[in-house]
Amino acid sequence: MRRRRTTEMALLRGAPRLKLRLCGRVFKHSCSPVGVRALSDQVLPKAATSGAPDTVSDHLLYTPEHLALKESLRKIIDQEINPHVDQWEAEGQFPAHKIFKLLGNAGFLGVNKPVGKEVFTAVAVERWRSRRGGGRHPVPSRPCWAGGTSAGGLVCLDGTIAGVEPPTIDIYRVEDFIAEYGGLGLDFSYSMAVSEELGNIRCGGIPMAIGVQTDMATPALARFGSEELKQQFLRPSIAGDVVACLGVSEVGAGSDVSSIATKAVKDGEEYVINGGKMWTTNGAQADWMCLLANTGDGPPHRNKSLICLPMNLPGVHIARKIEKLGMRSSDTAEVFFDDVRVPRKNIIGQEGLGFTYQMLQFQEERLWAAANTLAMLDNIIQETIQYTRQRKIFKQPVLYHQWVRFRLAELQTEVELLRSLVHRATALYVKGNDVTKLASMAKLKGGRLAREVSDSCLQFWGGMGFTSDLLVSRFYRDGRLMSIGGGADEVMLEIICKYMDTLPRK
Repeated sequence: MRRRRTTEMALLRGAPRLKLRLCGRVFKHSCSPVGVRALSDQVLPKAATSGAPDTVSDHLLYTPEHLALKESLRKIIDQEINPHVDQWEAEGQFPAHKIFKLLGNAGFLGVNKPVGKEVFTAVAVERWRSRRGGGRHPVPSRPCWAGGTSAGGLVCLDGTIAGVEPPTIDIYRVEDFIAEYGGLGLDFSYSMAVSEELGNIRCGGIPMAIGVQTDMATPALARFGSEELKQQFLRPSIAGDVVACLGVSEVGAGSDVSSIATKAVKDGEEYVINGGKMWTTNGAQADWMCLLANTGDGPPHRNKSLICLPMNLPGVHIARKIEKLGMRSSDTAEVFFDDVRVPRKNIIGQEGLGFTYQMLQFQEERLWAAANTLAMLDNIIQETIQYTRQRKIFKQPVLYHQWVRFRLAELQTEVELLRSLVHRATALYVKGNDVTKLASMAKLKGGRLAREVSDSCLQFWGGMGFTSDLLVSRFYRDGRLMSIGGGADEVMLEIICKYMDTLPRK
């Protein structure tokens, strides 16, 4: 009950953006005798589709709040994105700023990012006083706690925190010192619900670009970044005012992140950055990059740092926009840095921990990627069923040939198994468990299913499947990246072997 109450409050805070109408009658109905299904309804078999779990109240992972979130996002996808996908695919780029602003206004770029944080600084205190005409405020009669501890909606600040001479103590309202970030403050399962729903976009490039913004370029900043960096980069990213990209992969360092060569050398209060990044999703349109660079000469796992790098700085060069086999609506760039100067305060967290921060978010990134394939796999199978039911060969529908329907049944079974794995791993992760092995398995299986499902279904479309404007042929191209990006299949297998203790003994 505590978790549900907290979730309701978080969603209500974001309701103006999400346009969710969460009201008591929804929960009252589900708990009342009228809302309970008859026993016969529970035991009699019913026809089910792959989308059935999203319509029932006993979903293993998702609550009515999750489903409301998905429904709201689905409306944006159907009305504002899917009608233009074919055009953006042909142009080789979608308008990231426009779409991100649309999603940001609706709250979808910061689902599991913090709503805000209580900030108690001398600057905040003076700003508060100036808004109220200056002056002191009386010490409350009840006890106060130094250091910004809140009690009953009030905060007491001692001289050290407030920047005033002891023993003067002032009292302020908590809301006067909230640094707003714009997130909804929900747990990671809500981000996964968003990822699944984004799979209903009729291409792979746009969901990938959105995922970079929400779950690749910003998680470390949200967790470890300074207050100043959060205000400068995180808040506008959540709002959709800026486009973010992640700079990790290089020409000679893809899966082997520890081998990156880009350097950030200290020079006074600045870093001077030289090097380059490859396969940078959103790179051609990005306003800032979360850059992984070598900031020291120590061991490769301890000499790297994450740095917030504005893309309009002198010395940042977009060398080229890379033409790809698939993911055509998402721009991918090669970026070079030539003596780029960045303030040292732009470092995220502690110097030398960038590799660790990057590894920490791989669990989320890989689960997100696996979840994002689910709806697309479902849609391909369903569209193939519809097509083979009306397409005839040898005087009967293609679907009526045993091999075809058996193969589709096998594929749907595999998708359901992947869905169960993803949801189980997510539930464990939300509870604080290490799910590196399960996330790697999900990423591995998702990549292989993307190839297997698209290849098998394309075959059943015959010559039509070889055209470029069908969903199945588009996913045949787009889905291939799943086994390469974010950790290749071979890397996932190596991680799984490590957890199984089957690696060679040294």
